[in-house]
Amino acid sequence: MSVIETTSNGLGAARESSPINANDFAELVRSFNDVTARLESTHSSLRDEVATLKSELQETHRRLRRSRQLAALGEMAAGIAHEIRNPLGAIALNLEALTEDLFDRPGELQLCGRVSKAVTRLDAIVGDVLSFARDTRVRAASIRPSEVIMAAVEHAEDLVDAHDIDVDLSLDEDLEVMADAALLEQSLLNLIRNACEAMASVDGPRRLVVGLRSRELRDPERGIIPHAVFEIRDTGPGIPEEVRERMFNPFFTTRAEGTGLGLAIVHRIVDAHGGRLDVSAGHPGTIMSLSLPLELRPEIVGDDVAEDGRSLEGAVRRRVRDNSGRGAA
Repeated sequence: MSVIETTSNGLGAARESSPINANDFAELVRSFNDVTARLESTHSSLRDEVATLKSELQETHRRLRRSRQLAALGEMAAGIAHEIRNPLGAIALNLEALTEDLFDRPGELQLCGRVSKAVTRLDAIVGDVLSFARDTRVRAASIRPSEVIMAAVEHAEDLVDAHDIDVDLSLDEDLEVMADAALLEQSLLNLIRNACEAMASVDGPRRLVVGLRSRELRDPERGIIPHAVFEIRDTGPGIPEEVRERMFNPFFTTRAEGTGLGLAIVHRIVDAHGGRLDVSAGHPGTIMSLSLPLELRPEIVGDDVAEDGRSLEGAVRRRVRDNSGRGAA
């Protein structure tokens, strides 16, 4: 190969250039291949990240829809419960007067007793509905969640003893979190009692494992932040997939008794803390995971918390409003 060089007198002189040797060419190919491999790796990583974010976005939308439904149902249930409780109180009062008049008629007194039991049962149902619908206040403070777990397990001791359940605790006792201790205990107690009752019909060893650890999880508003993760594992029969899809719906239950509001109440409490509630198969049994951010969002721990607490229903509605502005379905 030749190259024309221009001299000072304007005349061109031909000069033979040296060809590219094999080593230089091989190095050029290696560099090209390295760049191509890095680009392919970056593309693959970006594709995986997009798939992960898309999946998380869909899950966030699903949780948002559930929160919106629970908030709307809570408002409706409160109105219905109050309308039922007023005439129910009148029935109970008149029944008491009627019972006094029938003290010498045992047959009629027995009928009144049956009616009284039905009234008591209805009043308990109305109480559960109001517990689900009421404007609960979240009073956030720095707490050790391991102590809350211990209190919840102690309060479930009757079921643990009745069904001969072995309890294993795996707790990070140094972990601290901003939360409402009373509401958190109510949530954990509900989940623990559900796990114990699920194992009641199981033949063989019954084991309840309650764990607490810190884990980095994605928050829809703050990115990846540390959470306190509570896990309640049982060795029960497990939960079918079709039931898993509906178990957080108010008034849905597979038991012969109960209002089906327990998990709905737990969900609202967790949602008001900015956390999440998940269910998965335990092989055997079921795993319930309750996750709370170690530090709550500023609007949850506002200046009014110390005096008046924070409205659970308001927190749910704020979360729905804020996320709906980001394009949630």
